[in-house]
Amino acid sequence: MNIQFGTGVLYGVPNAGNLAANPTPYKLGILQEVSVEFKADLKKLYGQKQMTVARARGKIDVTAKGKFATLDPNLLNQLYFGQSQAAGMTIMASDETATLVGTSVTVANAATAVTDFGVINADTGQQLTRVTGTPATGEYSIADPFTGVYTFASADSGMNVFISYTYTDASRGTTITLTNQLMGYAPEFRSFLFNQFRGRIMGLELFSCTMGSITIPTKQEDFWISDINFDAGVDASDTLGKIYADLS
Repeated sequence: MNIQFGTGVLYGVPNAGNLAANPTPYKLGILQEVSVEFKADLKKLYGQKQMTVARARGKIDVTAKGKFATLDPNLLNQLYFGQSQAAGMTIMASDETATLVGTSVTVANAATAVTDFGVINADTGQQLTRVTGTPATGEYSIADPFTGVYTFASADSGMNVFISYTYTDASRGTTITLTNQLMGYAPEFRSFLFNQFRGRIMGLELFSCTMGSITIPTKQEDFWISDINFDAGVDASDTLGKIYADLS
């Protein structure tokens, strides 16, 4: 008897369409669940009586959806975006603490600062207003271009602040640039869903898949679990895929 238990494993192999550089197979890590549905249009013929006299199957949609927990940027680009990718990344410095001494503060990562994301009075929670001229109480200004140096009113000296900004780190991570593409632009991939339980194997390989959606979720007091869905169709040989299974 071939029964299965657990999520199994799911792989994607980029193989057609608009591919990212160096097409590479990826395993969807810490898989939570997967379901594959074969859904056909069922046409029914009726006469004058209540029951059907004939049935015929029309178009078949093959769709899959799943959940996984590893947010691998390379996987996202290989299987979904298919766009340019480079080493290095932009990092958010959220609520970096500082105490105003005089009228200016230089943030910790000023040398590679990119974008200002605001200042909060740490004592009151008030959001300070960014201005282009000389700041008054409750205001701040920054140089143009942004250099990581914040200027405040002299009357605010001694105030504790939270400063948020982004900066780059060329030695860490990767950056995918998401440019606007023509309709139809997408990578295609071969998928393989595989499981083994009590010595029995069940596998489903789909030769030509296109991912429709992928989520990057957040949740209070829980892990980020991404949802995906993709459709499968036939490849150049007019083949959808294969099912592999042990006999009962």
